[in-house]
Amino acid sequence: MKAAVWQGKRDVRVADVPDPVIKESTDAVIRITSSGLCGSDLHLYEVLTPLMTPGDILGHEPMGVIEETGSAVQGLKPGDRVVVPFQIACGNCFMCDQGLQTQCETTQVREQGTGAPLFGYSKLYDAVPGAQAEYLRVPQAQYGPIKVPEGPPDDRFLFLSDVLPTAWQAVEYADVPKDGTLAVVGLGPIGDMACRIALHRGAGQVIGIDLVPERLARARARGAQVLDVTEHDDIGAAVRELTHGRGTDAVIDAVGMEAHGNVAGKVVQSVGGMLPGKLAEKAVTKAGVDRLAAFQHAIDIVRRGGTVSLSGLYGGAADPLPMMTMFDKQIQLRMGQANVKRWVPDILPLLTDEDVLGVDDFATHHLPLAQAPEAYEMFQKKADGAVKVVFKP
Repeated sequence: MKAAVWQGKRDVRVADVPDPVIKESTDAVIRITSSGLCGSDLHLYEVLTPLMTPGDILGHEPMGVIEETGSAVQGLKPGDRVVVPFQIACGNCFMCDQGLQTQCETTQVREQGTGAPLFGYSKLYDAVPGAQAEYLRVPQAQYGPIKVPEGPPDDRFLFLSDVLPTAWQAVEYADVPKDGTLAVVGLGPIGDMACRIALHRGAGQVIGIDLVPERLARARARGAQVLDVTEHDDIGAAVRELTHGRGTDAVIDAVGMEAHGNVAGKVVQSVGGMLPGKLAEKAVTKAGVDRLAAFQHAIDIVRRGGTVSLSGLYGGAADPLPMMTMFDKQIQLRMGQANVKRWVPDILPLLTDEDVLGVDDFATHHLPLAQAPEAYEMFQKKADGAVKVVFKP
C-alpha cells in the first residue's frame, strides 16, 4: 500500500509499504477513506526527530471502512464505517474506567514511561504504524473504533478522531463559568474548534489570539473576538483591557512547543537533532527545553484564581516555569492528551445536519495522499491559508 513515511527532519515521502494484517484477535484492519494532518504531526516533522525512525508511517486521525476483524472483535463487521481515536486503549482497565483512556494500563508504553500508544507517533508512543496510508491495522478494536452512520461526508465525523475531543477536553478542563470569559492562545485546528465549543457551551466572551490573518478571520466569523499578537506590544494588557482589567476566567494554550517568540528555546530544541542516536533521545526526553511563549502568555492573561488548560503538546523535561507568579496568582492548571472515548457521547449529538460546530467546512484543504510532502511543508509554513488538511487516499 501507499503511505506517508518519515525519512528525516522536514522529509516526508509517499512510499510503498507492506499491507497491514491481523496479528491479534483484538485487531481490525480498515481501509482509510480520510485521514487528517494534525499540528502534532509537525512536532515529528521538525522537533522530535530523535524519536523517529526512517520509514515510520505518520498520522493519527483515521476514518474508514472495516475490511477485516479478529475473532475477539464483536459489534463490528466488514463494511462498517468507523472513526478511530488517536490513542489505543483497552476500555476495561482501571484507567479506562476512570475515563482516562490515554493512561490505559493494558497498553501503556512502560519501557518509555509514557501512557497509551498513539498511532503514527514515534517510539515514545510505541512506534505504531500511522493512518496517513491506504490501510490501517487497529489494535484493541474490540473497544476503540467508533461506528458512525452512512450518508454524510467523511468530514462530518472525521474530527472525532482527535480535533473534536481534544478541543472539547480543553474547554472542559478550562472550567469556564456560565457567561464567563475565555482566551484561546493559538487558532490552529484545536484552538479554532475550542472557540466554537466554548461559545456553544455558553461562554459569554471568547477571545482568540493568533498572528495568522486567515486563522483570526475564521475565529471572528464564528463569533469570537480576536487579537492579532503582531499588533500589540503587550498581549496580556490587551486582554485585560477587554475584561475589566482583570484577565479572563480561563485560558486555553492550544499552541504548545511550536510557539513563536522564544529564539533561545528553538536553539535548545534543535540541539537534540544534532546529537547521535541515544544521546539525541535523552536530550529530547530528559533535558529538552520547550519554547514557552504561549504558556507564558496564558499565565499572564488569566485572571487571579483562574484556570489554564493546556492542550498544546509540550515535550521538554527542563522547562523554566514562573512558579512564583503561578502560585501568587493561585492559578489552576490542567493538561493532557484527550481521552477520546470519554467525550464522544457529548459530541456525537452535535454532529447532525444542523452542524452547530461547523465541521462540514472545517478543513481548508482536501488533498490526495500523494501530495503529503507538499502538504506538510505548506502546513508548517502556514501557507495558502492552511488550517486543517485532510488526505484522501
